[in-house]
Amino acid sequence: MGQAKSGDTVRVHYTGRLEDGTQFDSSEGRDPLQFQVGGGQIIPGLEKQIEGMNEGDKATVTVPADEAYGPRDERQVQTVPRSAFPADLDLKMGASLQATTPEGRQIPLTVVGMSDDDVTVDANHPLAGHDLVFDVELVEIVAAA
Repeated sequence: MGQAKSGDTVRVHYTGRLEDGTQFDSSEGRDPLQFQVGGGQIIPGLEKQIEGMNEGDKATVTVPADEAYGPRDERQVQTVPRSAFPADLDLKMGASLQATTPEGRQIPLTVVGMSDDDVTVDANHPLAGHDLVFDVELVEIVAAA
């Protein structure tokens, strides 16, 4: 069916790893990931690599942090008084929380530090600041643009 191009709907199998080999995601054991090339549905650096692949092609690609989840921003790490959290909230290191901005936007947070009086939360994406390595296979071009 040719090469994947912007606007095509494709299906890919993938495994994502950090540069040290730590796996953070995979489609193994699941249906392939389906998305529209150029639609902004996956990280830009991986999307760029898939464009131009042929059905059945396999590749290992490294996506720099700037084309994945961006650099870490230490301004996104905040220490908040423990009293700002509901008393019945079970706070633990590594816990995922969600904050709501005054405009109603949801911000995912991760608990990265705790004391008796304060909780430190990080609004960076867990993969921010990391170059990512993907093994990717273009399984199918479902619909050409």
